[in-house]
Amino acid sequence: MKFHRRAFLSAAAAVPVAAAASACGLTAEEGGSDGGPLTGLRIMVPNSPGGGYDTTARSIARIMEDESIAKAIEVFNLEGAGGTVGLQRTVSESGNGDLAMQMGLGVVGASYTQNSEAKLTGTTPLAKLVEESGAIVVPAASPFQTMDDLVAAWSGDLKNVTVGGGSSPGGPDHLLPMQLAMAVGIDPTQVNYVSYDGGGELLPALLGEKIAFGASGVGEFIDQIDAGQLRVLAVSGAERVDVVPDAPTFGESGIDLEFTNWRGWVAPPEIDDAARSKWLDALTAMHDSQAWKDELAKQGWTDAFVTGDDFSAFLTEQDQTVAATLQELGLA
Repeated sequence: MKFHRRAFLSAAAAVPVAAAASACGLTAEEGGSDGGPLTGLRIMVPNSPGGGYDTTARSIARIMEDESIAKAIEVFNLEGAGGTVGLQRTVSESGNGDLAMQMGLGVVGASYTQNSEAKLTGTTPLAKLVEESGAIVVPAASPFQTMDDLVAAWSGDLKNVTVGGGSSPGGPDHLLPMQLAMAVGIDPTQVNYVSYDGGGELLPALLGEKIAFGASGVGEFIDQIDAGQLRVLAVSGAERVDVVPDAPTFGESGIDLEFTNWRGWVAPPEIDDAARSKWLDALTAMHDSQAWKDELAKQGWTDAFVTGDDFSAFLTEQDQTVAATLQELGLA
């Protein structure tokens, strides 16, 4: 079985950024640049508080409010089934131009592994915002000091060397250790993977040493890494990450693998042009702010801004790629 190691790398570099402004500008009643901050916006996070989706959504909402792009934004969590409970809710809110859902690669995969009737191709794509390197993380007291240590123990005791991730099968935290297993000669079907609904649930499992190691976004546990409670053995991107500069890449650890996660926003289907423009204008203004640039550096995220029709094309490609890969793994 051939596993496409680079299938999930973003095509952002090859896709031009679409102009977010449109002829359907915001009216004074709707708010925005000509009528004051937007009001009535709601952002759904389809998994538990504390994870990557939650952190991203709340960071964006805070910056939009600080930059007077919008005010009193409601961010709420609707967790379950790897994000597909939230996806189903989004699809069912057809025409609701005030709602957006934080999403990413994990929801794409979960829509297949959870047999969800709702698919991201049935939403209104708004923007891809960030890419993020994955990380292999262990508790501070772990005996594993390097990837060599981990791989040696993992290969010798697949049942007891458990890996946890903040996504269901098909999500990035699941795909990362599956790809890692294949890269180091381990049968991924024998990996003991424990699924948690977001980084907020994965964190206590790591800190409590209920799992041997975790696979997650590099920015999810910065506070715990800085406090010395967790250690990063390696990051999965092509280059080291500024927020954990001492952590080597897989390549530097002798492992031929690169993997990058991404996150974006979608809205319900059949919203009107004015509502779509409202979201695109707001996200573009947020993206162009210095506060967002500072947040990218703080979280270790990579700017991957693609909007509108270009994001729609990217999302369709990702949906097809993920579906094909999960079928190869027998998960879809």
